[in-house]
Amino acid sequence: MVEIRKGRPIYLDNHATTAVDPRVMAAMQPYFMERFGNPHSASHFYGWEAKEAVEIAREEVAALIGADADEIVFTSGATEANNLALKGVARFYRSRKNHMVTVVSEHMCVLDSAFSLEKEGTKVTYLNVGADGLIDLDELKAAITDDTILVSIMAVQNEIGTIQPLSEIGAICRERGVFFHTDAAQAAAKIPLDVKVMQIDLLSLTGHKIYGPMGCGALYVNKRRRVKLEPLFSGGGQERGLRSGTLPAPLCVGFGVACRVGGEDMATEAPRLTAQRDRLLTKLESVGGVHLNGNMLARVPGNLNVSVEGARADDLMAALPDLALSSGSACTSVSEESSHVLKAIGLPSELAESSLRFGLGRFTTDDEIAYAGERLVTEIANVRARRAKAAE
Repeated sequence: MVEIRKGRPIYLDNHATTAVDPRVMAAMQPYFMERFGNPHSASHFYGWEAKEAVEIAREEVAALIGADADEIVFTSGATEANNLALKGVARFYRSRKNHMVTVVSEHMCVLDSAFSLEKEGTKVTYLNVGADGLIDLDELKAAITDDTILVSIMAVQNEIGTIQPLSEIGAICRERGVFFHTDAAQAAAKIPLDVKVMQIDLLSLTGHKIYGPMGCGALYVNKRRRVKLEPLFSGGGQERGLRSGTLPAPLCVGFGVACRVGGEDMATEAPRLTAQRDRLLTKLESVGGVHLNGNMLARVPGNLNVSVEGARADDLMAALPDLALSSGSACTSVSEESSHVLKAIGLPSELAESSLRFGLGRFTTDDEIAYAGERLVTEIANVRARRAKAAE
């Protein structure tokens, strides 16, 4: 039996957020103090200095996804980027085309944007997913009509880690003359992304999923396709009039460095995280009654989502204060209902309520995985025993 460690819990929730990488923090720090200028102040050195740093960051963000720097619009994060993509396109083109396609397992900020647009009169088709979380490409083809303006399908599902076939989706959309948007918050710096090769027209990113700061993200807007957006709010016309507001230079700098470092480290980080994830799954499966949720092959490195028979997730997490993990996405954890994603892949309520999501990351060590596996095996047995005794 493993000795329970003291101190801060082992962090296994890197899909919710990541620690800021020391290299990112070092790059940001000067822009909070001595280089504190407003990047939109064009009349003096402090503004020029901050603007130059922001533009370098813009180039670093663009490089991660194969875009040009002038196709990057800084936002407060992926939620704002997703809202801008869906609402911006739908409202601008509504008089010409008024239909969009998305997926039932999307992040709630995409689904809620779609629900909001439906109230405005936009027609929305919601594609189902299979038990592995993947869409059916034939169903996508059938859903696109002459009235379709946008298809929005996330690159990597934030709960079960499923990687959608982006190149195939992009090809279908381009052939049918519709814009393709993808929420890549969970994909950036984890899998290779190239907006040109994958024929992506709009792509959402956020800093805090890739060891950058919270509060800064971006939307890629394909200039060659002349994608037009109606801004979400009014102001000083920053970001080419698409996103008004003073840019937070320190956060932009950090986001840019996080993108650069993430791109450099991806080739070595992915196999390490995959190996750690596989070891953890093997350990969990040793207790029996553990079901993998999602597709093991089309899955982002570092993601593991399992349902544990006979042990509710909230009981397990209460018994494991030394492990920081979740039962779903951080953005939906305030809800008492089962995950809409697990329902979408056909999981019965009992297994959905027994699901645990593990997000392994850059700073997860082999020793932590070994410890977590032992603790999980112990507490799964304990929770099951208590449940069986209570049922007597």
